[in-house]
Parts: sequence; structure tokens; C-alpha cells
Amino acid sequence: MERVRADAVRNRERIADIARQLFREKGYDAVSMDEVAKTAGVGVGTLYRHFPTKEALYDAAIQAWVETVNAAAEKALAGEGSARDRMLAWFDAYVEFLTRHKGAAWRITSALGDEGSPFAAKCRTYLNANQRVIDALDAEGALRGDVDALQLCRLVGGVAAVVDNSELDPAAARSMLAVVADGVLAG
Repeated sequence: MERVRADAVRNRERIADIARQLFREKGYDAVSMDEVAKTAGVGVGTLYRHFPTKEALYDAAIQAWVETVNAAAEKALAGEGSARDRMLAWFDAYVEFLTRHKGAAWRITSALGDEGSPFAAKCRTYLNANQRVIDALDAEGALRGDVDALQLCRLVGGVAAVVDNSELDPAAARSMLAVVADGVLAG
């Protein structure tokens, strides 16, 4: 197996960090590969060697997100309070993740269930996190029997997309998330 040079690894990570900042500031659609290369101080060829597509760059830029999402789901479940309180803590975290990068809420939520999407890996991360929340709360008898992870992702993602694409403060999502939580909780 060929070892990757340490400087190449650092270069790749630096490019991903710069792309993450640009995606966060401007949104996915507004960032070009040329802009990332220029901001990172590398040639376009170097950028494409590390990331053959914009989608691959986006995936790398938000890879740390995967671990953060999983940790947030676990933290919400381990929290104090009722099943509703813990579900809302997860929903709050989920909306915050989706609205961190301008345009991500709509992009990821609309790609749910599409394995051909360049965002399929991120969608699976959210689906799996929502499934863990569902399983834990269902084991307590706290959820309706017909709730599934895809529905939950789409509902909460829809709230996130509204916040992301409007002038609403992210805190305004809380009342909408409470309606979603009340709809999926048992009795």
C-alpha cells in the first residue's frame, strides 16, 4: 500500500478547512472550485487531485460533522428531562447542524432517500442518528408506533430549511420543532 506523504495530508486537510469556511460563509452554490484553490493557495490541478468533484470536496469539508452529529444524538439522549425534552434537544442540535452551512438544510433534506445523491453519506449519517433517537425513545414507549427516521429527517429538515432560507432567527425554529415533537410522541 502506498503511503501518503505527510505534507500531502496536511495540504488536503487545509484545503478541506478552507472549503468548509467558504461553504459556511457563502453557501455551496456560491463557491467555485477555482475560488477554493485560489483561497487555499494551491493550483487547480492540486485541488482536483485531492477532490475530483465539488461534491467530494463538500463531503471532506463536512466529515467532522459526522462525528459531531453522532455525539449530539448521544448527548441529547443522555440528557436530563422527559422524552420530549430530550427529543427537542436533539432537534435543536439537528437544526443547528443543517443551518451551519448556507443552503445545506434544503440540499441535504431534499437528497434524503436518494442513494445517487452526492450527499448520500451525509443523509445516511442523519438517518442513522435519527434512528438511534427513535430506538431509544421507542424503547421507553415514548413514540407513536408509525414514526420512522426518514419522516423525522424530512420534518426537522423542513423546519431547518425554512430557517435557513428566511430571515427567521434560528431560535424561532424551537416552536415549530415543538409541534413536530408533539406530533411524534405517544399519547
